[in-house]
Amino acid sequence: MAMNLRLDAAHEELLEAMAAQERRTKTEIVKLAIEERAARAEKSTRTKAIFDRIVDEDAALLDALSR
Repeated sequence: MAMNLRLDAAHEELLEAMAAQERRTKTEIVKLAIEERAARAEKSTRTKAIFDRIVDEDAALLDALSR
């Protein structure tokens, strides 16, 4: 699906510089940025779920250690 992306001059310059540096198209750079952002969000969600599970499972131990 096609999409228009409106950038201010500063972001356009950054995008062009990244594309040139990585020898990729601007479209490829934008797609990679979206994929990386999605991966970070997914990792954050998984990390929070693991942390919450540990806190629940080890609540007594954590309480004892805090004293």
